[in-house]
Amino acid sequence: MNEFLQALTSTEGIVFGTLVPFLFVLMVVVFVHEMGHYLVGRLCGIGVSAFSVGFGPELLGFNDRHGTRWKLCAIPLGGYVKFVGDMNATSSPSASDTAALSEAERKVAFHTQPVWKRAATVFAGPLFNFLLTIAVFTVLFTTYGRYVAEPTVAEVTAGSPAAAAGIMPGDRFVSVDGEKVETFADVQRLVSGRGGDAITFVMLRDGKDVTVVATPKLMEQKDALGNKVQVAVIGVVNNREMGQPRLVAYTPVQAFGAAVEETGHIVERTGQFMKRFAVGREDKCQLGGPVKIAGMAGQAAKLGFEWLVQLVALLSVGIGILNLLPIPPLDGGHLLFYAIEAVIRRPVSERMMEAVYRAGFVLVLAFMGFVFWNDLFGC
Repeated sequence: MNEFLQALTSTEGIVFGTLVPFLFVLMVVVFVHEMGHYLVGRLCGIGVSAFSVGFGPELLGFNDRHGTRWKLCAIPLGGYVKFVGDMNATSSPSASDTAALSEAERKVAFHTQPVWKRAATVFAGPLFNFLLTIAVFTVLFTTYGRYVAEPTVAEVTAGSPAAAAGIMPGDRFVSVDGEKVETFADVQRLVSGRGGDAITFVMLRDGKDVTVVATPKLMEQKDALGNKVQVAVIGVVNNREMGQPRLVAYTPVQAFGAAVEETGHIVERTGQFMKRFAVGREDKCQLGGPVKIAGMAGQAAKLGFEWLVQLVALLSVGIGILNLLPIPPLDGGHLLFYAIEAVIRRPVSERMMEAVYRAGFVLVLAFMGFVFWNDLFGC
């Protein structure tokens, strides 16, 4: 009996402690992404056949007055918007498919629209992901403010890159590789993703600027959610006395500006990581799939709802960036073809599109398999 109760308690813990937060995070991000496609598509006069959260068999659904089928499906690992005339992944139906459409359907079919309308509709999905991240940070900054600390060195770790470069306690960071810094978090942001890169620091020492060069080294740390991460450090410490931490309060307008800036920093760091990963300079264990995200969602839920919402913001901007990669069948792949069409003033041949889409689909499947392997066995 005790074993049964323990198993039941364990199952409930997994369901409510991990699965529910994971589904909340994923469904919010997916819904907003697809809503971007839907709203801009409708604004451009494109008909929508279906709006689905999830794949597979339909669990719940209804038809609206415009003829769109809104549905929740059994496999909650994504979603889609199906526009009128969408017959395959390339959104380019064959002649027989087109002939099967009524005159009214042809007028609102996706593939019959000007290229700018198709491009705007496709781009809207990632755009709404970025807007969601900005909205979340705006609310958080308005509600809670943000703690900042002065970029002053309290201690230098013996034998560290900072010590080798000649950085001393009491030095104040002025700039990192030419970018002005105002807080200690700015320094961490500009250093943490650049392990092995020689970085130029301008330090204020005794009223004078001193220029030094240090090469950060990677160190394994735990983030706020308990995940092991590789972070580049130079070996300087900030404390309460030197950092003089303070809470910065924001008006909604100020919070919006700070949220846009923070989202830009995340995009920049993600792009930096992807470039370094492509040339083998980043740890593959930093990439994770649904299993890792589920674990992070569970940890965030334990820390509080605001942490879960922050995870939504981070995942949303990540999904936005991923979808903009110029790889079919991602949104970026569609946009690449529309850009070519705009230049050559005619659609890319159906044969060429199908060949590229097949190759892209294999590439996406390989990436998904890679992150699943990382989740389960690789790290």
